[in-house]
Amino acid sequence: MSLKDQIPALSQSVDQANSTVDLTALKAKYLGKKGIFNRQFDQLNNEDKAKFGSQFNQQKAVAEKIIDTKYRALIARAEGQDFDITVPGITPPFGHLHLVTQAIQEISEIFSRIGFIRRRYPEIDTDWYAAEGLNIPKDHPARDDQETFYVSDTLVLTPHTSNGQLREMEAIKKPPVRMINIGKCYRRQADVSHTPMFHQFEGLLIDKNINVTHLIGVSNYFFQNYFGTNRKARLRPHHFQFTEPSFELDISCGYCEGKGCRLCKAGWL
Repeated sequence: MSLKDQIPALSQSVDQANSTVDLTALKAKYLGKKGIFNRQFDQLNNEDKAKFGSQFNQQKAVAEKIIDTKYRALIARAEGQDFDITVPGITPPFGHLHLVTQAIQEISEIFSRIGFIRRRYPEIDTDWYAAEGLNIPKDHPARDDQETFYVSDTLVLTPHTSNGQLREMEAIKKPPVRMINIGKCYRRQADVSHTPMFHQFEGLLIDKNINVTHLIGVSNYFFQNYFGTNRKARLRPHHFQFTEPSFELDISCGYCEGKGCRLCKAGWL
């Protein structure tokens, strides 16, 4: 004679139990001194008891665990802490890329459509790449140590991304060149609209038959893809001591659409 498995019947009864009182009654019915498990075991002869003793103990342990799990669940529900352990856990929120990183990726993707490749260059560079090679004279105010962070007599924290222009031309050696450089810049400025570290990006295009109209076209293309299709660019002739010809680049105001408002005054930013 073998032991009959009582676990399925017990499990079904436990699932239907709605109170600890019901569970106490079930525990007595199945696991009590005169319960189903012990009565079934007592019906065995001595030889079968020795043979099925291990199986009997395993069934009792499983039964006790089933009852105990449901008992703890009922107690938690009574205390307002009902929790179904079979419910999938809440997926933790995923982080996202920093806004500056997102902007860099978007700018790079926009320029890649028209053949520009993003390059990266040192944030600590020699004074020659940061100024001398860009025709910025030694007595120019921007090269003063009150404006530029000098690491040593000849090394600086890049005050702009234009050191990349020289390095790009050295690396390519032969045109055409189409690159953008997006990087961190450092200047000794700190006020409501300036921080000592900021990001800057610029492009370099060297090829045959390139003129200012291409600069305007590329600027309009970028503004409309980055800021919106209604945005326009304009170049204003301006004097910079170290470049010729020189321009200031404006973008049409996105608030008044170029009509003039408190922000832009005359339609341009």
